[in-house]
Parts: sequence; structure tokens; C-alpha cells
Amino acid sequence: MHVVAVLVAAVLFGTTGTSQALGPDGTTPLSIGVMRMVIGGAGLAALAFGLAAWQRRRKPQPPRPRLTPAPFALMALTGVSLALYQPLFFLGTERNGVAVATMVALGSAPILAGLLEWALTRRLPSPLWLGATALATLGVVFLGVGGDASGLGTDPAGLLGSIGAGACFAVIANAQRRLLDDGWDPFTVVGAMGAGSALVFAFFVPFVDLAWMGTTSGVVMALWLGLATISVAYVFFTWGLSALSAATAATLTLGEPLTAALLGIVVLGERLSLLAIVGLIVLAGGLALLAWGSRAKDPGPYAIEA
Repeated sequence: MHVVAVLVAAVLFGTTGTSQALGPDGTTPLSIGVMRMVIGGAGLAALAFGLAAWQRRRKPQPPRPRLTPAPFALMALTGVSLALYQPLFFLGTERNGVAVATMVALGSAPILAGLLEWALTRRLPSPLWLGATALATLGVVFLGVGGDASGLGTDPAGLLGSIGAGACFAVIANAQRRLLDDGWDPFTVVGAMGAGSALVFAFFVPFVDLAWMGTTSGVVMALWLGLATISVAYVFFTWGLSALSAATAATLTLGEPLTAALLGIVVLGERLSLLAIVGLIVLAGGLALLAWGSRAKDPGPYAIEA
């Protein structure tokens, strides 16, 4: 069920770029990111803290760890990372299109999450994680090199934005995994992240042009991006992460770029090159391999102590 929860989150994440593309004119990566996080972060905090309280009433819970400076810093780090993710992600989609930019952002996240987890734990990756992530990486390379069917390739600034977004996601996964290992319940962890990111972006509201929020399509887009792709999706993701490693969960979120690419092709009429299509297939294979291997209780991506 935890694998399914992360995959559901990934599908919701994957609607982000298409929702932006179907929104009104006059938007910018920063303005969309600001509204997405003000709405989504506040909604995430309310939903997650509410679920945490319901869980405590439903059955006895172990004593909550003390909020010392270390866990507070990790919670703050997740909020800031989620806030930074937004403009970087939308910069990538604006420059390179939904399909390619989302592939690069979430395709790079598992690699970066695995490297960061290795740096923190000094444990070697398992063959399953290595094989699945290698396939996913190859798919992302094909997508990045192939670009769209116009043959124009990828914009360097957009590519850097997408990789930066992937790095933010890797930090979130590892910081949350550390908090869960220290005894914090998933809903408190994700609620703190939502509250932190909403506070960060609330300061930017007076400084961005939000005229597009005066349109029906703008309101619908902002609500979907906030409540569905942040509030609901991150509750699923963090709950799934409670039984998975950071690197495994990050690799499973490759369901996001797969979803985004399919929506980009079917809904937005984006055309990928033959090489990019091969990348899609290879990426799907890597995701299927990891999901199949995670049917049993996940032992984590690291099996051998270094």
C-alpha cells in the first residue's frame, strides 16, 4: 500500500505542468509558484495536522519526540526546499515544455536522493535500486537529448531549473526520512513542511502580479495546483515514505514525469522525437522494475554496509 500511495502522489504531481499550460495568460513561474504554495501549503498543514490529531484520538500513539533544534531545522529545511522547488520547476516547463522539463526534474531526483542518502549513511545501494534508477536515468538522458519533435533540443536555463527542482525534491525526501526515523509521525512531518512553505511564499504575495487570479481559469488552476498537487499529493507521499527509503520513494515518483509526458502528448498535443519516446519507454521500465521489486516490505535501497 505504501508503494501505491507514492505512485498516487506521483500521478497527482504529474498533472502540474499540464494544469499550468491550460491556465490563463499573463502568468509567470514565480506568480504560479507563490499561489500554489500559499494555497497548497496552508491546505497541506490543515489536512496533515488534522489527520495527526485524528490518529492520536483513534488509537494510542508513542510519545512524540521533543522538538529540539535539530528536528526543527529539518522541518524548516523541507518547507524552504518545497518553496524553492516551485519557481525552478515552472521555469523548466516554461522553457522546455511540460513533458521534457518534468522528466528531467523528477528523473534527476532519485539519483540525487540516492547520492545524498549514501553521503549521509555510507551504505551501498542495493542491486534493485541501482538497476531501476539506471534505467530511469537512461530514459531521462534520452529525453534530454531528444527534446521535442522540432529538433530544437533543450534550453540550458530551463534544464538547470529542472535539475534544481529535482535537487530540492531529493532534500525533502531525505530530510523527511530522517525525521520519520527519529520517531516523528508522517502527518506531523508533512504538515510542518506545508506550514513552512506557505509562510515563505506569503511574503512574496505583495510583490508578484496576480491579475490572472481574477479569471475563472486562474482560480481553478490555483486551487488544483495547491490542493490536489500539494495538499493531497504530499500527504500520500509522506505516508508512503514512512515504510520506504528516501531513494526508493524518489524513484517511484518517476510516475510523475511519465504522467506529465502522457498528458503533454494527449492533452496539449506536444510531439516528442523518436529518441524521447524511447526515453519514455525506458523510464517506464525502470519504474515498473522498482515497483515490482517493492511488492514485499521494502528493506531500503541499501543492503550492504560500506
